[in-house]
Amino acid sequence: MPQDEFADLFRNLGLASVMVAATVLMHFWGLIVLLRLLNHTGHRLRAHESSTGQAMLLVLVVFGIFALHTAEIWLYAALYLGLGTLGALEPALYFSTVTFVSLGYGDLTLPPAWRLLGAIEAANGVILIAWSAGFLHTVTTRLRALEHNWLKPRPEDRPES
Repeated sequence: MPQDEFADLFRNLGLASVMVAATVLMHFWGLIVLLRLLNHTGHRLRAHESSTGQAMLLVLVVFGIFALHTAEIWLYAALYLGLGTLGALEPALYFSTVTFVSLGYGDLTLPPAWRLLGAIEAANGVILIAWSAGFLHTVTTRLRALEHNWLKPRPEDRPES
């Protein structure tokens, strides 16, 4: 393997590692902020007392997670712009979005020197999306646990006498 190829490989891996670290930390702290917001807002919405409050909290979580992923995608798009790999904001943002969610249309590609960076963005996106799904599942489960009468049969479920 020629020395230029090694340099490209290590540049890709180094930059990809920095981006993975940045997005993982961004995601971690974003979820912490979202948890604190849930704790504060949950009391104000009386989520422990109403299904409407619980629904509003779930919507807040979904929008919060969506905002986190949007910021992470924009971070990669800014990197691609800074590297000059895709030329303008719209293609950089489009490529980053399609790559982050592992859709990978293939209509836009990075130059060969940066292909590994795009592949690692895809792996990073899959992991962060899975983390978000787990977080959303946990929040949903916790909200369901707040329903005090969830184990009691509903009147329509009782056998008629």
